[in-house]
Amino acid sequence: MILNRKGITLIELLVALVIGGFVIAGIYRLFVAQTKAYTIQDQIVEVQQNVRSAMERLLRDLRMTGYDNDHPNSKVAVATPLVVGNNSVTTSFELNNTTLWTIAYARDVANSRLTIQVTETRDDGTVTNLTPAPEDQILLDNVDAFNLTYGVDQDNNGAMDDRNANGVIDDNDWVSAATVTGGNLKVVAIRVILTARPTQVNPDMEMVSPRTLRSAVTLRNLCLR
Repeated sequence: MILNRKGITLIELLVALVIGGFVIAGIYRLFVAQTKAYTIQDQIVEVQQNVRSAMERLLRDLRMTGYDNDHPNSKVAVATPLVVGNNSVTTSFELNNTTLWTIAYARDVANSRLTIQVTETRDDGTVTNLTPAPEDQILLDNVDAFNLTYGVDQDNNGAMDDRNANGVIDDNDWVSAATVTGGNLKVVAIRVILTARPTQVNPDMEMVSPRTLRSAVTLRNLCLR
């Protein structure tokens, strides 16, 4: 009787183990790369949504600048509808016949945050800060830039001036806050540039670039003044 003594040699086993190790390592590297890509994409989506949400709230409040319903029973006067700044802006409008809201947006440079402060003034002189806690004042974290420029109406025709007279509204037609205050110019539009970055949750991962959103709003209530 002849026995079949064929089997796997030690060398063959080692080769198989090496090949298997390479395959497993490749699969692991692919898994890590996919995990990083998913995390980065998730951060991008999150920061885009946060920037968009902050911008929408800012533009909504700016559209209300100077609103006064002129009702006979109204006890509110909007004396200062707008306070301009290059990195801050304050808007005031009538909420109802007895209430004035003043909302201030500004970039906290030290903490890289966009903050909001809402003040309610009643007709009886009562002033209430509706955002008393520091956490209530944080509208957006990791803000790299919050820049504002202004469209003005010097000829008082109710529309933004084409300051360089080239027939279109372009970058050169927007002015700084210093130009507005220095010339006591009437503001009828505001352009906002807001840049924020995601929170870096893993220092070993590639830094996600900041996201920038630009928008402009016409201050309809001021156009009518």
